Amino acid sequence: MGNLRSVQKAFEKVGCDAVITNNHKIIKNASKVVLPGVGAFKDGMKNLEELGLIDILNEEVLENKKPFLGICLGMQLIASKSYENGETDGLGWVDAEVVKFDFTDYDKKLKIPHVGWNNVSYKNNNLLFDGIANNSDFYFVHSYYFKTNVDIVTSTTDYGFDFVSSVNKNNIYAFQFHPEKSQTAGLKLIENFVNINGEL
Repeated sequence: MGNLRSVQKAFEKVGCDAVITNNHKIIKNASKVVLPGVGAFKDGMKNLEELGLIDILNEEVLENKKPFLGICLGMQLIASKSYENGETDGLGWVDAEVVKFDFTDYDKKLKIPHVGWNNVSYKNNNLLFDGIANNSDFYFVHSYYFKTNVDIVTSTTDYGFDFVSSVNKNNIYAFQFHPEKSQTAGLKLIENFVNINGEL
């Protein structure tokens, strides 16, 4: 799933004992679950299925309400479905679709993928952005974005138009950007997630 080691190192920098694993027992015993990833949606879902992780993730995150963080592809996989390389069902934890950037109807024709630093405008009531200046820059690498109900949107980013850059539904948090590549602000986000206690 790509960027596992860099995410692990970022968690270690904020004092968290992070383990890369597909072992069900370790996942059950963990206080939190993080799903990072880069690459294609279909491949991501196939990997989760082949590793036997879908049921254990559903159990720990949906049933046991364990705090969950999805990063980049990990955010997209919690959606109902994606239209990348055809239509593929996701985990379905939130009512959302993953669609490709399309600037046909816009004056600005921006490059796809969206790569590099861009600012994130967040809503003030979200725990994970505590202590981070609004409109701080975070690092993005993606061609597809998340379309969902405004109720769970915690931040947006302007790339030709405002797209959803993070969501929160109960114990489920997810970022389209890469906090592990986003220097001080990214590490603060990770630290805030680490400090979340129990059911929310």
